[in-house]
Amino acid sequence: MLIGRAAERRVIEQLIAGARVGAAGVLLVTGEPGIGKTTLLDEAAALATGLRVLRARGTEAERELPFAGLLQLLRPALAHLNRIPTPQQSALSSALALGSAAAGEGGTQSADRFVVGAATLNLLCRYAEDAPVVLIVDDAHQLDQPSAEALLFAARRLVADPIVMLIAVRANEPHPFEADLPRLQLEGIPLEAARQLMRQLPGELVEQLHRSVAGNPLALLELADDPDRLQRVPPGVPLPVPAMLAEGFAARANQLTPDARAALLVAAIDECELGAVTRVCEELGADVAALAEAEAVGLIAIRDGEVLFRHPLVRSAIYSTATPVERRTAHAAVARTTPDPDRRAWHLSEAVLGADDQVAAGLVVAAEHAAARGAHAVAATAYERAGRLSQKPQERARRLVAAGAAAWSAGLAERAQALLDDALALQPPVQVGLWAQEIRGDIEVKCGSPRRARDILVAAAADCDDPEVATALLADAVGACFRMCDAVAGLEAAYELDRLLPAVHRPGLRVVGMLASGVAKILAGHGGPNQLHEAISAASSERVERDSRWELWVRLGALCLRETGARRTLRQQAMLDRPGQVALASLPELLFVVGRDDATTDRWADAEASYDEAIQLARETGQTAVLAMNLAGMAWLSSHQGRAECQELAAECLRICTDHEIHLGTVWSLFALGDLELGRGDPASALPQYEHLVDVLAEYRLKDPDLSPAPELVEVYVRMGRVPDAQRVAQEHYELAAAKGQPWSLARAARARGVAADSERDFLLALDHHAETVDVFELARTRLAYGAWLRRVRRRVDARTQLRLAVEGFDALGAPGWADQAAAELKATGETARRRVPSTADDLTPQERQIALLLVDGRSIRETAARLFLSPKTVEYHLRKVYAKLGIHSRTELAGHLGTTRT
Repeated sequence: MLIGRAAERRVIEQLIAGARVGAAGVLLVTGEPGIGKTTLLDEAAALATGLRVLRARGTEAERELPFAGLLQLLRPALAHLNRIPTPQQSALSSALALGSAAAGEGGTQSADRFVVGAATLNLLCRYAEDAPVVLIVDDAHQLDQPSAEALLFAARRLVADPIVMLIAVRANEPHPFEADLPRLQLEGIPLEAARQLMRQLPGELVEQLHRSVAGNPLALLELADDPDRLQRVPPGVPLPVPAMLAEGFAARANQLTPDARAALLVAAIDECELGAVTRVCEELGADVAALAEAEAVGLIAIRDGEVLFRHPLVRSAIYSTATPVERRTAHAAVARTTPDPDRRAWHLSEAVLGADDQVAAGLVVAAEHAAARGAHAVAATAYERAGRLSQKPQERARRLVAAGAAAWSAGLAERAQALLDDALALQPPVQVGLWAQEIRGDIEVKCGSPRRARDILVAAAADCDDPEVATALLADAVGACFRMCDAVAGLEAAYELDRLLPAVHRPGLRVVGMLASGVAKILAGHGGPNQLHEAISAASSERVERDSRWELWVRLGALCLRETGARRTLRQQAMLDRPGQVALASLPELLFVVGRDDATTDRWADAEASYDEAIQLARETGQTAVLAMNLAGMAWLSSHQGRAECQELAAECLRICTDHEIHLGTVWSLFALGDLELGRGDPASALPQYEHLVDVLAEYRLKDPDLSPAPELVEVYVRMGRVPDAQRVAQEHYELAAAKGQPWSLARAARARGVAADSERDFLLALDHHAETVDVFELARTRLAYGAWLRRVRRRVDARTQLRLAVEGFDALGAPGWADQAAAELKATGETARRRVPSTADDLTPQERQIALLLVDGRSIRETAARLFLSPKTVEYHLRKVYAKLGIHSRTELAGHLGTTRT
C-alpha cells in the first residue's frame, strides 16, 4: 500500500486516465535517494491495468553500454520495428545492435543519434496503436547517454498519442532530462504517514525520526531498525540521508562472510543475472550460495534468476567500500567469463594498472562499435580510456583526438575541447594535429567564438603542406569569417585559396574552395560572382563528391548571388525540396537556407514554417550559430509582416551574437528592426537602426551591397527632408551594386537613385532588374516608390497602375503596413484600393502550416510525421486543427486554400 502519497498518486492517475482516452503525458519524478520514487513508479504500474507497460532501469554497470537502457525498455515492442519508416528502422536496428554496421577508428559511419530518437518515438507510437502504453524508467540519471537522448527526443514530441512516460531521477545528479519536462518533486512523507509506516514504535520516537530525516521513507525504515544511530547526531541536526543510508548498507555488508561480499561485488559491477554471477564466482573460487546471507539482511532479493539490490545505494556502497585490489580482481574475473568482447574490454580497462596496449586496442574496437550505433558519448569514453592506456605518446594522441571527435559528435563541446587539448599537448603527428585543429575550429564556430575558430583554422592551414587539407581548413576559416563578418581576414584566406586551388585534384573540394573564395570576395567587395557562377556550374557534375562541407558552400554561394538561375541550381544540388533525406544534425542549417530562399519569393508562410522548425531543432541540437541566424531570418520576415515579435526575435539573436561574435546575425537583426519601423511608417524610429547598421558594416569593412540598408536609408532621408544625404548614399550604393553586377543588388540600387533624384529612368531600370529576380517584396517596394513619384508629378493614371500592383503584392504577401502605405498613396490619386480579405489560412501556426504544406505536396500522414519527427497521431491532431480553422474537410480544399505552386 502506498502511504502518504495521495496527491502524487492522483497526478499519476490523471496521466494514465488521459492515456486511456488518447492523450499523451510526460512526467519527470525527482527526489533524493530513498524518498519513494521507485515505490511511486510501482504504483503507476499497478494502476495501468489493461495498458501496455514498458519498464527500464538505469544502472551504474551499464552506463557505458550503448543503448542498453533503450533496449531494455523497447524489447517488448521490437516486434513492431518493421512498421516504422525504413531509414528509422535501420538506425534503430543499428543502435540496438540488431543489425550490422561498419566502422573504422576516427572515421566511423554511424547512425544519426537524432534519427534514433525519431525511430524510438515512431516505434512507441506504433506499439500504442493496439493499446495505450505506460513507459516507466527508474534511476534514469544512470542511463547510458544515448538511451537518455533518445527518450528525451521522444518525450518532447508526445502530443496526441496514448502514451504516458514516467521518468525518475535522483535529485542533484546530472542528467539530460532537466530541460523542459513537467516535473513532480517528491518531498518527505507527512508525520501522520510516518506514524502509519512505523506503528510499532512510540509516537515520540517516530516524531524524532521523522524530523531527523525530513520524512524520507527509506531512512525512516532503516532508522526504525537501528534507532540508536540517532545518538551519534547532535539533537535537532538533520541527518545527511544519502550518506547515512550508504553507511548503513556498507555496515551490513561488512558483517557478511568473504564469499558473500565477493558475490555481492560481482553483482554490483556487472549484470545481475544469477547465472553470470555464478560463473564469475566460480572463477574467483567463491561460493555464490553465500548470497543468501545478503538476502537475509535485506541488501538484495533473488527473484526469477536475478539479483535485485534493495536500492541503488546498496550497489554503490558495496562497490565503493571494496578495496582497489578487490575491485580489479573482480573486474578481471568478469572479463574472463563474459562472451561479449566490448564488455570484456571495459572490464579489462578497470582491471589493469598502468599502460596496456592490448587492452587499449580492445577499447578502440568497442569505441568503433559504439560510434557505429550512434552512441558517440560512449565511444568518446572508450577512445579516451584507450588513449590513456596507450604506451606510445603518438598513439595516445591519436586516440584522444578520436575521443574528442566522438565527444563533439555527441554534442559534448567542453569535453571534446578538453580531450583535444590533452592530445595537442602530446605534440602529435602533423596529420593528427590538423585533425584536432579542424575539430576545434568547428566547435568554436558553432558553440564558441568565430574569431577563435578563424585563428585556429588559419594557423593550421599555414602549418599544412598538403594543399587539399589546407583548402578544407581555409574554407572553414572563411565560414568563420562569414559569420563574424571579418571581410579582411576572409579576403586574405580567399587569395590563399586561389593559390592552392591549382593543386587540388578532388572535384568536390575544388568546388568548395572556389565557392569559399568567391563568397569572401563578395563580402569584401573584391569581385566574386564570376567565380561563384563557375563553381556552381562545376557543382552539377556527377563526378563531384558531395559531403556536408560541399553542401554548405553550394548553398552559401547561391545565396550570395541571389538570382533565379543560382536559386534553381541551389535547389537541385542541395536537395532543398527533399530535406527529409538530410541528417537531422544538418537540418537546421538546411532549413535556414530554405527559409531565406522562400522569404525572397511570395512564399512567406513557407519561410516562416521552415524558420520555426529550424529554431526548434537548433535549440535541441545546441547549434547556437544556426539558431542565431534563424532567429535573424525570422525577425526580418516578421518585420516585413509588421509583427511586434520581430523585436523579441531580434533581441534574442543580438544577445547570442554579442556573446559569440556572430556579427552577421547582428547585421540582419538591425536590418529587421529598421524595416519594422519603416513598414510602420515611422522613418524617425527606423533611422537609428539603419545608421547603426551602416556603422557595423563599416567597422567590419563589408562591401557586399546586399547587406547594406542604403536603399531604405535613402527613403528615410527623403521623408525627413535630408535630400543631399539621400543622393550621396544612393550614388555610393549604386557604385557598389554595379561592381557586384547582380540583378537583385542593381534593382535596389536603381530604386534608391530614383527616390533620391526623382529619376523615372532609374525606376524603370529597377523594374527591368526585378524581372531577373524572384523577390516579390522588393518588386512591390519599387512599385510603391515609383507610383508615389508618379503621383507627385501629377501622372495619376500611371501612378494608379503601379500603386494598384504594389497594394496587391503587399496584400498577397501578408505585409499589411506596406499595403496600407501603398493604399494611402493610391487613395491620393483618387482611387480606393481593393484590399485582400485576410484568409483564415493566415491563422495557422508555423507547425500547422508546415504539416499542411507537406500533405498538399502529396505526402502521406506517416511520411509527414517522419519528415517532421512527429508521430502520425500528432500530425492528425494538427491536421484536424487546420481543417477546423479553415472550415474545410479534404486535402483538395486544403490545396485550394494554400496554393500548390512549388517553384
